Amino acid sequence: MSIPLRKEEEIIKLREACKLAADVLVMIEPYVKAGVSTGELDRICHDYMVKVQKVIPACLNYHGFPKSTCISINEVVCHGIPSEDKLLKEGDILNIDVTVIKDGYYGDNSKMYIVGDTNIRSRKLCEAAQEALYIGLRAVKPGIRLNEIGKVVQKYTEAQGFSVVREYCGHGIGTEFHCEPQVLHYYADDGGVILKPGMVFTIEPMINAGRKEVRLMGDGWTVKTKDRSHSAQYEHQLVVTENGCEVMTIREEEEKAGRISRIMVNV
Repeated sequence: MSIPLRKEEEIIKLREACKLAADVLVMIEPYVKAGVSTGELDRICHDYMVKVQKVIPACLNYHGFPKSTCISINEVVCHGIPSEDKLLKEGDILNIDVTVIKDGYYGDNSKMYIVGDTNIRSRKLCEAAQEALYIGLRAVKPGIRLNEIGKVVQKYTEAQGFSVVREYCGHGIGTEFHCEPQVLHYYADDGGVILKPGMVFTIEPMINAGRKEVRLMGDGWTVKTKDRSHSAQYEHQLVVTENGCEVMTIREEEEKAGRISRIMVNV
């Protein structure tokens, strides 16, 4: 398994792409409200990326994907296709996943949004998905096995009464959308991969309120929970450092909350 180790000049470019990707998630939040279609949200994101940020939306036409963002509502686990026909309603939870390409380098992140108010179980699910990501980030440091990330994420998630999706994982990223390593969010064989400074990848646990099983829909993209329970996901892109990691897609709201920081010292 060949895992790229990014040089400082590459990390500078990745940092810029990641900041832009994070800014899209901040920009779109005021538009997430009842009555808005996911197609309109995608259009707003697309125009912001292309016309304001001057970046390329990485999802658009990726293996035929028809939109610039993935928007996944309620029981949709991932890869939801935005549509003019899908209107948000009070109580919905949704994930918006944004990846940009800036000067050939990729920045990838996602977060959950709640439309108005929702039930206690769904709110707790969203909170657990975010904390599962943070726990994964706190585990990252050079010298550990890659599967330590999945181990702590799975332990926390199942203790909260939720389940971890097995079929989809985090991934290496840089001048490619997806490359090695594959970052599982449950404890499994990792082929002996040891984390090293310069490795760049995403952590993006998909957490289900019910069982872990999922099903792929007929459009070839949309993934839903098999039992129709709600699902939630948060994603950050990071680079392993000499003593922890740098969270390159961190948002100001997260830094102010104090639960994670851009520079994570984990040793």
